[in-house]
Amino acid sequence: MDSHETILQKSDKDRRPSSIVVTDDADAVRLAELGYTQVLTRKFSVWSLLGVGFSLTNSWFGLSAAMVTGINSGGTALIIYGVIIVACVSSCVAISLSELASAMPSAGGQYYWAHELASERWKRVASYIVGWFSWAGSIFCSASVALALAFISSGNVLRVASDLAKATTAKNSESELRTSTSPSGPTLRPEGYPPPAAAEGFGEPDLQSYQVINAFAAIFNCYGKTLPWTASFTLYVSLISFFVILVTVPSVTPAHKPASFVFATFINNTGWNQPGIAFIVGLINTNWPFCCLDCATHLSEEVPRPERNIPIAICGTVAIGFVTAWFFAVAMFFSLYGGFEQLVSTPTGVPILALFYSALTGRSAQVAGAIVLESLILATGLGCQIASHTWQSRLLWSFARDGGVPGSKYLAVINEKLDVPLRAHLVSCGLVAVVGSLYLGSYTAFNSMVTATIVLLYISYAVPIYSLLFVRGRNNIRHGPFWLGKIGMVANVVVLCWTVFTLVMYSFPYTMPVAANTMNYVSAVYFAVSVIVAADWMFRGRKEYGHV
Repeated sequence: MDSHETILQKSDKDRRPSSIVVTDDADAVRLAELGYTQVLTRKFSVWSLLGVGFSLTNSWFGLSAAMVTGINSGGTALIIYGVIIVACVSSCVAISLSELASAMPSAGGQYYWAHELASERWKRVASYIVGWFSWAGSIFCSASVALALAFISSGNVLRVASDLAKATTAKNSESELRTSTSPSGPTLRPEGYPPPAAAEGFGEPDLQSYQVINAFAAIFNCYGKTLPWTASFTLYVSLISFFVILVTVPSVTPAHKPASFVFATFINNTGWNQPGIAFIVGLINTNWPFCCLDCATHLSEEVPRPERNIPIAICGTVAIGFVTAWFFAVAMFFSLYGGFEQLVSTPTGVPILALFYSALTGRSAQVAGAIVLESLILATGLGCQIASHTWQSRLLWSFARDGGVPGSKYLAVINEKLDVPLRAHLVSCGLVAVVGSLYLGSYTAFNSMVTATIVLLYISYAVPIYSLLFVRGRNNIRHGPFWLGKIGMVANVVVLCWTVFTLVMYSFPYTMPVAANTMNYVSAVYFAVSVIVAADWMFRGRKEYGHV
């Protein structure tokens, strides 16, 4: 074994240390009480920790990346009010996770809490399932972010100039145009113009973009000492990009939509006869940017005073996420010049890019300006991908040290020189690459991965929360400095109800009637993950889990 590597081990299956840890480090002492030895450097400040948490959720980026789903499933009303609904639920998630992280600050997060709070009979099984679901959710999250970036990166952006030039040329030829009227004026689209590139699925350049983005983010996570700086930098990039777009787009658009359009336009292009179902399906769009709130908990062994700093990072992520996402949505819809048709049927397949392009109508640098604004979203999205890799590597590493996955002894290794769980990181990134290749890229694949991310993570939160409420009892654990009493209990109940709601309702097809290319395949994802988890438990996990 390399001299710069070490394996983190527990003393027994109950994670209780076999010897007294002699140290002046209060954080290391508390970690020893939880059953683990301090092996990673506590290099993150509360600001850089917030950088990882917010860079991962990046709510305003998430809205821009998944905008087309929301537009077809509820229009502006869905996105404007959906953000408010999901932010309220996410506040309950943040409170619930913060209470548990403050009480038990372990990098294992929800799978560790499930073990400590579930009944003696079921704690190993519950913890094992939670660990797998949370890690699977992180893999699908990384894949969905990379897929979103692939849609709007080189495979599309490098084609923007030519696509828009073709549209402009066709626009000047009367014989090739059909005109339709929208409230703000005519919307032109060439007859026989090819369908949006993204709707056709990945071309070869797009698959390459996906893999390049995944590898690029992986590199940043190979050296631990620079991760706090990278996290802080990506946080600044996101906030600066947000403010630049928020100011620029409304100021350059030739005309603004009325408030009635922004706050009261409901569109149902899903084929569902019930508007409520269409609205719920569209909620996936606003739920995705708020779904990875456990990120900071898995860095609890890399930040000082985690019992205080983790709750600050989680709650701060929701607060900043709501403010940026809601104001971004409002500003962009006020600035839309033209109708929704041009966003849905844009030849680039990137709705937010079409919005930028329409807002710059009449400007000499219309194409260049749109690309520059879109580049800010790309830069923000890359920060999201980097943070997602940070999160998933810690999840796999912490789960591996408890024997949760095949090859746990290999994956539980920390590279002391680089100060990262390098093996776990590379394996997770490799799986993200495989998932992207299997899905071959389409909006149907993207939506399935987004939904799997949301629901698998909610289930992983729900198990320890249920155990806290109905098995152990909220007053029967050692409380941390962040504890909200009855407010916390209400938050717990909301999270449990929302988990059941999303498990059922987010499995509905996105459009009706159902076709092979519009089916919601998330149930197949659940089945595949469940089969893998059950098989590993039967043949390996029940003997090894908790005994590494």
